[in-house]
Amino acid sequence: MKFKSLLTLAMAIILTVAPARAFVRGDVTGDGIVDVADVNAAINVMLGQNQDSRIKPKADVTRDGTIDVADINHLINILLGRSPVIDEKPRYMWIDASANFPIFADSKDNIRRDLKRAYDAGITDVVVDVRPTEGDVLFNCSVIDQVTWLPYWDGPYYRKHTRTATWDYLQAFIDIGHDIGLRVHAGVNTMVGGYEYYYGMGKQGVVFRDATKRDWVTVLNTADGMVNEMDDSDHHTKFFNPANDEVQQYLLTMLADLAKYQLDGIVLDRCRYDEFLSDFSDVSKQKFEQYLGQSVTNWPSSVMTPGMDATSLPWWPPTYFKQWLAFRAKVIHDFVVRARDTIHAQDSKIQFALYVGAWYSTYYDVGVNWASNRYNTAQYYPRWANSDYRNYGLAQELDFLLLGAYAGTESIYGTTEWTCEGFCRQAQNVLLGDVKFAGGPDVGNPTGWPDGGKANEVTQTIDACINHADGYFIFDMVHVRNFDYWDAIRQGVDNYLNTLQ
Repeated sequence: MKFKSLLTLAMAIILTVAPARAFVRGDVTGDGIVDVADVNAAINVMLGQNQDSRIKPKADVTRDGTIDVADINHLINILLGRSPVIDEKPRYMWIDASANFPIFADSKDNIRRDLKRAYDAGITDVVVDVRPTEGDVLFNCSVIDQVTWLPYWDGPYYRKHTRTATWDYLQAFIDIGHDIGLRVHAGVNTMVGGYEYYYGMGKQGVVFRDATKRDWVTVLNTADGMVNEMDDSDHHTKFFNPANDEVQQYLLTMLADLAKYQLDGIVLDRCRYDEFLSDFSDVSKQKFEQYLGQSVTNWPSSVMTPGMDATSLPWWPPTYFKQWLAFRAKVIHDFVVRARDTIHAQDSKIQFALYVGAWYSTYYDVGVNWASNRYNTAQYYPRWANSDYRNYGLAQELDFLLLGAYAGTESIYGTTEWTCEGFCRQAQNVLLGDVKFAGGPDVGNPTGWPDGGKANEVTQTIDACINHADGYFIFDMVHVRNFDYWDAIRQGVDNYLNTLQ
């Protein structure tokens, strides 16, 4: 038979393999090389003998949406040296839950339409937000309620969309995305438990449904004293205290459930403290004292002056200030390690990633050190980092990193922070090659973007970012759709791919 003869030919090829690369189309087995095992795996997909839907995007070497003899022939030609292995950097697009909810919540046809648009534009990976900022979920979870409605902007007003469909939201994206040829990642807002809508739509989330969860919510060290965010109407997103053991177990159970899906990756968003003034609960005080190995007197002023401004640090900070920032970075670091291990224990094939803001020089305000642990933060930022801070760098704990290089339309090229290119250049210095990363813009919110009409700038961001990173990242699909930036992305991707020929 034809298929058996192909298999025989593949097995007869000398086992010359391509050098290890990341995100190689044709690396069906995901071991970093293209060899006979990949030909076998692709044949199994073609024959319907492998049901892992994650394989199709990697086996579709010809990018025509099907796995057929042409893909097998192409793989064989790679092994024979007749075709090159093209190591494409991935291109990620985020799909916010709330903003896209009226489009996708009840329509698989709309999901297919826009995922196909993304694929045709040259996007390789989509990140589907399945835990929005109010903390409920859009997948099957044993400990967290399902989302029933979400607000969305229908300018000049926010409106409410209530979901009527009963099919699994995340599974639909996985099935359709993989069928099209996209890798599908789930994005989760991590340290959040509720949202109090300032535009009169009420409140949502576990912290509003369950009064016993009040102690999970972060406590702020404000100029007016300690304030639980449940009592602060200025903080609409109700953040958890990351140092709370019950919070961590709740989230780990959620991630274990999420990892049961055949996902290509899971991305933790908002895996951080809410802000500079959090968390000053009794739980955090106790854990900080354990970290120090001594009691803290004059709490909290010896750690942080009430109401302290993150943007204007004093030259002579409080006694334990730098230790406090290192402690918070340790809390996030240790949780990230537990989250990674939880996900990989369920499915080792799932790529574990974080989303972080690219502004490393001020990211201490939310308690995250996303650098390499070989990066000597204290050497470059002595006003806020001590020698211990570097030990909680997250880069080496991750499989990948998504970097929000969120600069304005007049700041695409450059070498410093607050330019798209500069953010990516700086990230290289901070990450030291310990994790691959994709950087890119928010094409809806920063200066110059909100009114659309910036197709040329969108194209430029791909050039500015992908050439100084290991991939490209764009936020968010709602803006790409509303401003019709599909062709602009396609042009930028084509410009990049032409450099690989």
